[in-house]
Amino acid sequence: MLDNLIAFFSSGANIGFFIFALFAIGGAIFMISFTKVVHMVVSLAVTFLSLAGLYVLLHAEFVAFVQVLIYAGAISILMIFGIMMTQHKKQDEEPKRTGHEVLLAIGALALFGIIFFAVQQTTFPEADLPQVDDNTMEIGKLLYNKYVIPFELMSVLLTVAFIGAIVLAKREED
Repeated sequence: MLDNLIAFFSSGANIGFFIFALFAIGGAIFMISFTKVVHMVVSLAVTFLSLAGLYVLLHAEFVAFVQVLIYAGAISILMIFGIMMTQHKKQDEEPKRTGHEVLLAIGALALFGIIFFAVQQTTFPEADLPQVDDNTMEIGKLLYNKYVIPFELMSVLLTVAFIGAIVLAKREED
């Protein structure tokens, strides 16, 4: 098992994967552990950025760019604006539970160890996928040829949801 670990860390891509995976998992754990909403959004943004790094390692540059642009940028900023523009009543903070944090850290490390061990013991089949020169062009071809109807239905669904949110927000103002 130790030779598998040494072989895993002998590649720069594997080290990058390990770092991005740690940031993604750490950001997600911090997001559910923090009590202040702004800190939660920042840790969620760290998770989004580390997922974009994982997409780059998978040679999905377009998906990584969209991840950074939409999720890490727009969604995080929108959440921060929403937090800043709403009124929050001061609530009594919950008492610190150090035992809870210790159990959370032990559970996260145990889960990481189990997943790491399972991945090390698994043999993955070789995939014979065709390599393309331009991922973005291939995504565009699929979106506007084969998947044009689901793509348009999704845009209509998002537009209806946006209009519904505006109607609900107007109704709360009145």
